[in-house]
Amino acid sequence: MSKLKKFKNTQMLIATLPLVALIALFFIFCGVIQTYGYRLDMYLQIVFNEAVVLAVVATGAIFIYTLGTFDISLGASTLFAATLGVTVYNKTESLALMILVLFATGIACSLFNSVLASVFNIPAFVTTVAMMSVLSAIASQIITTDGGALGGISIPSSVVKPYSGTGFKAMLLIIYFAVCFYVFQLTKTGRRMKFIGGNPLCASLTGIKANKYTIIAFTMAGIGVGLGAFLTLTYTPSVTTQTASSIGMNIFIAIVFGGMPISGGPRSKIYAALIGGFSYMLLNDILEIVIDSSAAYGITQVISALFFMAVVYITSMNYRTQALPR
Repeated sequence: MSKLKKFKNTQMLIATLPLVALIALFFIFCGVIQTYGYRLDMYLQIVFNEAVVLAVVATGAIFIYTLGTFDISLGASTLFAATLGVTVYNKTESLALMILVLFATGIACSLFNSVLASVFNIPAFVTTVAMMSVLSAIASQIITTDGGALGGISIPSSVVKPYSGTGFKAMLLIIYFAVCFYVFQLTKTGRRMKFIGGNPLCASLTGIKANKYTIIAFTMAGIGVGLGAFLTLTYTPSVTTQTASSIGMNIFIAIVFGGMPISGGPRSKIYAALIGGFSYMLLNDILEIVIDSSAAYGITQVISALFFMAVVYITSMNYRTQALPR
């Protein structure tokens, strides 16, 4: 019993580490801001605006990662959706139509990936890398043609100003997270996704159709892409070739920071994206403020990578060493 109790205590400790890290990073961030004499409220708003987009897109991506696969084209999908949304608004001046295009594009891009992965059995790595290149190229062509490579394309700030408040964005995040939490934790869809991610062969032998849940997972991710594109435009009502360029890779980091293995399966946690997204942005902004030099970006990336590997090592301590192969 003592070994079992020790094992449970270790599991509980490791499970709470991401939340503890988030709280610690928040207080460190506040301390750094105060030390450098910056306005805390302004910087907190900046962090929130950056983190809410990553948290939303990563929350949808949790469904894909739970299946044991991944999609690194989500950043390119967000850029493509935002580009089409801005283009449609500039031609129609209809906010409702722009929002409809944002979500339709996000879902369509994700569904296309899911069809290639589930129906044609093309490896997710090949599919998503190809889609990332194609979507980025198309979006860049539209942007440079309509607005130039540097200036980009934009919509009037007055169009999205009513939706740019922190309270409204927090409400959207909470609603989307609540829907994802319900599907992931309280329905058979979420349970079967974990089963597929844990052992696809066993899931297949029990009659669970992986293709069906792959399509559902990518659809949920597509909704997150559409919402992320909308939140991006409410923060900066313009789109350049660099918009959302880092989201695809940052999702990896956010999910691991949140305490979820990117291998998916039963250890998947829907809240990992929420905790990890805000943790990563806090850490990133702390490093950018502290390391104020021409080499700040490179040093920041190195430190983030080291921190990422440390988190992976700590969370891997919670894995069972004698488990059935996938």
